[in-house]
Amino acid sequence: MVVGLGPGGAEGMTAGALEALGQAEVIVGYHVYIELIRDLIGSREVVSSGMTQELERCRQAVRLALSGKRVAVVSSGDPGVYGMAGLVLEVLEQAAPDSRLSVKIIPGVTAATAAAALLGAPLTHDFAVISLSDRLTPWDLIVRRLEMAARGDFVTVLYNPRSHGRQIQLRQAGEIFLKHRPSETPVGVVRNAGRDGEEVWVSNLQKFTGLPVDMLTTVIIGNSQTRILNGRLVTPRGYQT
Repeated sequence: MVVGLGPGGAEGMTAGALEALGQAEVIVGYHVYIELIRDLIGSREVVSSGMTQELERCRQAVRLALSGKRVAVVSSGDPGVYGMAGLVLEVLEQAAPDSRLSVKIIPGVTAATAAAALLGAPLTHDFAVISLSDRLTPWDLIVRRLEMAARGDFVTVLYNPRSHGRQIQLRQAGEIFLKHRPSETPVGVVRNAGRDGEEVWVSNLQKFTGLPVDMLTTVIIGNSQTRILNGRLVTPRGYQT
């Protein structure tokens, strides 16, 4: 099972995710996410490791599952959105292409929708989700995608917007959108959505890069229709037109 944990904590999980964790004999995941669900694990076997160890975790999970154990690979948010679902399926194909091992993907609340709920209703029309991390995707390709989203008037959600080693990418993304949208375009910024230390800001395209944005932050850039209503971001769907 590949389980989406949502933002973290039982209150943000689906019933299906809680059921999957309850059925698992072994739980595999990034050590930070394991700690988020420590109270749900009990005395069961845990396989955890740090950042950049995703491939090895998936290999261990597949080996354990092929040995007959019920394994849950946990992923924050939704496992199919920048998560572990694809990698698990790739590793299984490489390790045992003829296996009939059952793999169940359990969806979860992804950062885009968790942040949107705190900001109001910014995603009620077409939107794009783009990660600014260039660890696995070349920056020039990310820039092309940002340009297309900005030109296409998509509400745009930015994942992994800034880290200690990546300080200029968010500023460049802001500059790209400023070429196509007014500086007053609403922007919502949410840090630690659904977790301890949750913070929410409503800003605009001119000013949002000055906020304390890091890897725990999700940025939502409005489109030409997005407005601020009573302090909440709203992108009209068009029902009243």
